[in-house]
Amino acid sequence: MSLFLFKRLLILAATLLGASLVVFGVLEILPGNAAQMIMGPEAPPEAVAALAEQLGLNRPAWQRYFEWIRGLLQGNMGQSHAYGAPVAELVLERLAVTVPLAVLAMLITTVLALAAGVFAASQHRRWGDTGIMGLSQLGMAIPNFWFAILLILLFSVKLQWFSAGGFPGWSADEGGGLGPGLKALLLPALSLAVVQAAILARMTRSAVLEALREDFVRTARAKGLSRRAALWRHVLRNAMIPVLTLMSMQFASLLAGTIVVESVFYLPGLGRLIFQSIANRDLIVVRNCVLLLSAMVVAVNFIVDLLYALIDPRITASDL
Repeated sequence: MSLFLFKRLLILAATLLGASLVVFGVLEILPGNAAQMIMGPEAPPEAVAALAEQLGLNRPAWQRYFEWIRGLLQGNMGQSHAYGAPVAELVLERLAVTVPLAVLAMLITTVLALAAGVFAASQHRRWGDTGIMGLSQLGMAIPNFWFAILLILLFSVKLQWFSAGGFPGWSADEGGGLGPGLKALLLPALSLAVVQAAILARMTRSAVLEALREDFVRTARAKGLSRRAALWRHVLRNAMIPVLTLMSMQFASLLAGTIVVESVFYLPGLGRLIFQSIANRDLIVVRNCVLLLSAMVVAVNFIVDLLYALIDPRITASDL
């Protein structure tokens, strides 16, 4: 197990290093000038050049890359050119919306997909299976932003159960709190979860059906175990490895997909911060936010690898 963990940590570190190189390199070749954006189109070239030198934009790319990495290792993300504030403060403020939104969407996805997938597998080639697969096909075809607009029209405009947009915050002193905050994120999370739940439900159904055909299931049934008990005690655990793989990919998709939903519901999350920073040519904010999202995805994959080892000990044995 220790060798397995050591190898996964090395892969995690190498992936983050490669991601930092890609993120920095791609942003470096993009056209535009942050100093020009700050000074405005009418600013004289001398003033723009002076600001670029002050911001360190005229230094070699390799030097700025190593300074960026050194700052990250020290916990310093730098200063935003457009906002005039530390990048770490901006990111932490927006993560307080994006991360709970993605986690809530993933929880909804997992509950809906596992329940629907297991039910469809237990009703194989019956009306329940056909109905679940038909609904999942419909869910896969619905764009997130369109479903978000439908949710606003139904629950905000017509029924007036939820606010059409905005976020009250997590602090009760500012008029928010845990209850109002979760209520504001419920519709955005549901709009994100629909497509992902449809995909995961189909994968869960296929994995459960494949596990049901294994010899150990027939042995358990021959010993007198009911179909329901065999399904929940033995089948589901053995079917979870492909399901967990897809869930890790879906969480990454949810993190990336929040930018559209945050715009529809006017949420002050990380996605909107990236969008605004790109428009302002505030590359230091974009660079740190994109690398942070990459690190979160890599961390999720690392956790999933550990869950693999807990579910199936043969994985760690084969890695020795």
